[in-house]
Amino acid sequence: MTSKILLGIDPGSRITGYGIIAQQGRQWVYVDSGCIRMNSADALPERVLTIFQGLTTLIERWQPTHAVVEQVFLAKNADSALKLGQARGAAIAAAVTQGLTVSEYTARQIKQAVVGTGSADKTQVQHMVVQLLGLSAAPQADAADALAAALCHAHAGENMRKMAIDGLRRGRGR
Repeated sequence: MTSKILLGIDPGSRITGYGIIAQQGRQWVYVDSGCIRMNSADALPERVLTIFQGLTTLIERWQPTHAVVEQVFLAKNADSALKLGQARGAAIAAAVTQGLTVSEYTARQIKQAVVGTGSADKTQVQHMVVQLLGLSAAPQADAADALAAALCHAHAGENMRKMAIDGLRRGRGR
């Protein structure tokens, strides 16, 4: 029986990656992943709507318990940063509208959690996502980034539980 389902989101104004993993016992397993692709001829408001509607459909289908969104760290220019911020806003709004709690991690935190180094490149992230989830092929880069975000949150939760258990054990020994 599945107890938790995480939706990872790698927002973008042209391509928004998504990845869904589920907890089965103590393991996290692959459920679904892919990309919501925007028509580059569409104006930004239509792209934002496409992201919102696409994620809403995924949330309704898979019923995740939590959403994980990659934070914006740096953009090449102000216009790119604004567009990316609006894509993130659409993703967060879709999740919150459907009643999900949203967590955010930087790309560096996600790479550190999944690959072991915050400076990993996209192929290293794809490789580790394949290894960690036992996939037969690498997902597209944006979908792999979204799966990595979900895995980062899953591992963060596990690490918090381990720290709490270790703290309890130390407290009993006194």
